[in-house]
Amino acid sequence: MTDASDDVRATARKRLEERRGFVPHLIMFLVLNAGLVVIWAATGTDNFFWPVFSLLLWGSGLVMHAWSAFLAKPITDAEVDREARRLDHPADRHEQT
Repeated sequence: MTDASDDVRATARKRLEERRGFVPHLIMFLVLNAGLVVIWAATGTDNFFWPVFSLLLWGSGLVMHAWSAFLAKPITDAEVDREARRLDHPADRHEQT
């Protein structure tokens, strides 16, 4: 296989691992936070709803995991080339202004 083919396979493997890792992450989030809500309810619901901290903080991490696993686009060679050209000629932009 060529280096480009190896890079594509490595990128594909990484994306598949992120997607497969999301389901266990989601299951643990649901089970553990459900347990925290049950503990909160068992100790009296008239108290402050303290499981909100775990739900919000861990939930934000879960959202970011979902974003990277399902919505984020892989970086293309064209994007890398464009950024390399931009970094290669920073003085040109300053002289034009």
